[in-house]
Amino acid sequence: MVTPASLPSVLRPMLANAEALAARQDWDGAIAAYEKVLEQVPDEPYTLVQLSYMYSLRGNYRRAEDFALAAARTGTIDEKILTELLPRLRTFNKVPELLACIERAGPLTRMSIPLLIAAGAQLSYLNLPERAIAYLDEARRADPDYPTTLLARTQILTYLGRFDDAEQDVERAIRRAPEIAQGYWLRAGLRRQTVERNHVDVIRRELTRPGRSAEDIAALSFALHKELDDLQRYDEAWLALMQGCRARRSRLNYDAGRMKRLFDDLSIFEAASATTAETGLIPIFIVGMHRSGTTLLEQMLAGHPAVAALGELYDFTSAMRHTTDHHCKGVIDATLVARARSADLSVAGMRYLDGIRWRLGGSRYFTDKLPSNFLNIGFIAHALPQAKILHMVRDPVETCFSNLRELFSDANPFSYDLGELADYYEWYAGLMKHWHARFAGRILDVEYAQLLANPELQLRRVTEFCGLPFDPAMLELGSRRRGVVTASAVQVRSSVQIRDIPKWAPYERRLTPLVDKWKV
Repeated sequence: MVTPASLPSVLRPMLANAEALAARQDWDGAIAAYEKVLEQVPDEPYTLVQLSYMYSLRGNYRRAEDFALAAARTGTIDEKILTELLPRLRTFNKVPELLACIERAGPLTRMSIPLLIAAGAQLSYLNLPERAIAYLDEARRADPDYPTTLLARTQILTYLGRFDDAEQDVERAIRRAPEIAQGYWLRAGLRRQTVERNHVDVIRRELTRPGRSAEDIAALSFALHKELDDLQRYDEAWLALMQGCRARRSRLNYDAGRMKRLFDDLSIFEAASATTAETGLIPIFIVGMHRSGTTLLEQMLAGHPAVAALGELYDFTSAMRHTTDHHCKGVIDATLVARARSADLSVAGMRYLDGIRWRLGGSRYFTDKLPSNFLNIGFIAHALPQAKILHMVRDPVETCFSNLRELFSDANPFSYDLGELADYYEWYAGLMKHWHARFAGRILDVEYAQLLANPELQLRRVTEFCGLPFDPAMLELGSRRRGVVTASAVQVRSSVQIRDIPKWAPYERRLTPLVDKWKV
């Protein structure tokens, strides 16, 4: 936390008390203490931001949003406060307010490097990598060798498909700060490693550096797995992957029983009636397991002149949280499902459409390809009766193996253990079967293998389902220049490949819990 210079020194003890209560996770006590500070100095932005955090942690979405917006309205240009306020505004998808805060802090040449990096990160999270890179370019100009800038820029350049530039930056970062594990992971994913050119020995040496955290070990081990897999050294690659999964799983709080109960709750969900007013906007939700081909399908639809491809958005999640006044960790939880039963879901639908309109540029049709929206289908079907839902379906073992070898941020905590991953896939498949029965005709399955084998036929099915004419431009993937802010940013720009032998085949004997479960 930062200490606001605008706060009179006589109130510092009150602030310290509030922060101590927050540290003890006494949210009610901390809220009361911060509100006493606010009584003394109304509209003090730091205190408003902290109250937003406290109400989020307490689960009160609307109050948390109100305090974040109040902080934005103060017009603060205090950079330390803005670095906390910007992610708060993104949490609530208050994009115009967030952009106004960034604009107010400018011009870019006046902004500090930490604020430039913070602005770039938030713009990237909002699927605006083309805007984000300008801030990171300025940060790099101010200090060409600052590793944090170089690594942030590597990620955004990867999203933009500028792989050579990304590799230059990450190499520079590693030379300057070889102790930062993230650099090795970012570099490994940029290209296929060869016997003549790889970093296996360097990564192994870095794994022995004293003081490595579990996060470091995870990043380095996933990098090592990727490079060894490229070199077809599969036994070593598997050991590296398992080391990375164990390290990552050790830092995650995942309760499989709670997750199963959530799936059960969704399977019996019934909503109150909802009548969304006609807006003329047609959302196309692309859902499924992560790594099932959702990015490829959206990249194809992005070639249609009538479709705005918006990427992975959390706008519907935000609309549901506001409608149920519940701030949860993850897409949904049991409390949100329970409250949604009596909520007017048309409010969520209108809030979603109103919040997304600024992105559309006049398009009626738009894609929202957050894979985990499969959990929200019961809400979407009621809140947005005009929505089209495309469900990507991929071979279970291929899907699970691809998840297993992906180092996610905080998403998919189930994906680092074979048993937990197999169980989650089964629950997902069962829920999708339920949604098909419950909302017959509302969901179109798109088989990943068939999309690769005969893309035109499958895209004709998709466009007919969505009420669009087929357009051959959808097949011209090489012409795409849009940023792709997903884990598939590199793969989706490569030529589409149909494998005779699946990627998981060299690891088959290691994947028994998956292979046996779905033997044909």
